[in-house]
Amino acid sequence: MSGGWDEAIGAYLSHAAAEKGLAANSLEAYAHDLQGWRGWAESHALTDPASTGPQELRAYLLSSADRLGSRSRARLVSTLRSFHRFLTVEGLSEHDPTLTLLSPRIGRKLPVVLSTDQIGRLLGVPDPARPAGSRDRAILEVLYGCGLRVSELCGVDPPDLDQRDASLRVRGKGGKERIIPVGAPALRAVGDYLAAGRPRLLGRRTSPALFVNRRGGRLSRVSVWSIVRKASLAAGVAVEVTPHTLRHTYATHLLEGGADLRVVQELLGHAAITTTEIYTHVDRAFLAEAYRNAHPRARRR
Repeated sequence: MSGGWDEAIGAYLSHAAAEKGLAANSLEAYAHDLQGWRGWAESHALTDPASTGPQELRAYLLSSADRLGSRSRARLVSTLRSFHRFLTVEGLSEHDPTLTLLSPRIGRKLPVVLSTDQIGRLLGVPDPARPAGSRDRAILEVLYGCGLRVSELCGVDPPDLDQRDASLRVRGKGGKERIIPVGAPALRAVGDYLAAGRPRLLGRRTSPALFVNRRGGRLSRVSVWSIVRKASLAAGVAVEVTPHTLRHTYATHLLEGGADLRVVQELLGHAAITTTEIYTHVDRAFLAEAYRNAHPRARRR
């Protein structure tokens, strides 16, 4: 191809933005991966992506192995495969050097899950007598009691909560809506916040958001992360706790209590049940630990 790397990478990123609808962060990661491949190739006198072959590609991946973790390697392979497939389809290259490339296997990391004792200490940290404390208590109760993603929590508006029906309407990934039951403690915490904490935070201002900051604006995801982290530190929880930790804990405690996996899938808003199945592994891990601690024949000498 006449335009070389500039034309190829530019065309691919434009395609990814327009056709795939990728977010800015994803496009930046794609561009970073492709510029790394380009830099290595040009240092080996490969001035055109169409002139690269499977041997050069494997050599580049091998040279990158020591500085990349398994997930980063898998993303790099995925980016290169998508890039070269695009060049072939668009007629910018006559061959695809990634056809025989194997993706690295990624070990699935088990999520951190809190115990009921840790959850109790965490939820007890905010002071509901203070406006911000009332809000923070409601946030923690909803994150754990409803299993929301942090973006879903930030997007909730007061009309989304049906106090009579004890349910919450949330907008998940892809704008998909789902209705989630709300337990009595979360319902009570949000009710108290709506009655006193939120009006005091807003003052004379108005806001469409349920959870607001001290200026009356919609609470950001970064702020929610900070609220959760500060509460976990104050509660003396030894592990790092994020909003997603509370979502993991919600799902795991449901399964431990006997909930069906497909019910948990619906509550979490997972498109595929394979995503939800990670929590069955967590549940088994707890069972195995309980067995090792309790059974005399399980203890290693």
